[in-house]
Amino acid sequence: MVEVFSCSPDETELFGEKLGAVLNGGEVVAYFGGLGMGKTRFTAGLARGMGINADVSSPTFALVHEYGGAIPLCHFDMYRINTFEDLCTTGFFDYLDNGCVLAVEWSENIENALPEEKLIKIEFSRGENDDDRVLKMSGESVYENSWG
Repeated sequence: MVEVFSCSPDETELFGEKLGAVLNGGEVVAYFGGLGMGKTRFTAGLARGMGINADVSSPTFALVHEYGGAIPLCHFDMYRINTFEDLCTTGFFDYLDNGCVLAVEWSENIENALPEEKLIKIEFSRGENDDDRVLKMSGESVYENSWG
């Protein structure tokens, strides 16, 4: 596990960019943490690191936003997903098989459905100050090393 400290939303986005630069497709980046922790800002950086020029926004009401690129990024919000049937209606399992990168907010709601391979878990929590964040990443060492 790697733990990094962010002092601003821009720095949180930069950590996302560093991770995005080493992704190859097929990864599931599973976010854990409450409201306002920087998950969407992190995803904006992830997209930029993947070479995707997009206006990244929270998929709260759409459930998923797709951002094209050489390797597409699919950004999910599982906040309102409570059952396996709910999860199936999102198309989540179809996206797992198409080689894109999945960024999944509120992964704690679907933790039992997350794949074991190419899974990167990131826990977001508040630091000492309002803008401070602690990000704890676990996954394959190649991804953990991207923040070094």
